[in-house]
Amino acid sequence: QLQASGGGLVHTGGSLRLSCAASIDRFRFQHVGWYRQAPGKQRELVARITGLGGTDYAGSVKGRFTINRDNAKNTLYLQMNSLKPEDAAVYYCNVVPSRAAYWGRGTQVTVSS
Repeated sequence: QLQASGGGLVHTGGSLRLSCAASIDRFRFQHVGWYRQAPGKQRELVARITGLGGTDYAGSVKGRFTINRDNAKNTLYLQMNSLKPEDAAVYYCNVVPSRAAYWGRGTQVTVSS
């Protein structure tokens, strides 16, 4: 599984750094990403990183979020800056494309306006 942590309550414009502890085989070779799901909406992929470190972002977060990974620690990170109320959601990490067996609990991000 991949377990996300680091969520919390921030004001608009604030920052948070999410972490994801991965206990999956061959993590360093996997394409992994951060997903989020807001109430009443489908889960969406917001950032992904390849095994070689290439990154890609959803348009809504590009320029504000940064994904990176530490393969030595089997850990994935998401630095979120300039947070907006529409970024509020439960954030999850998983491989890309996602695997059902790898979903963890997620971490709640709340952004107050």
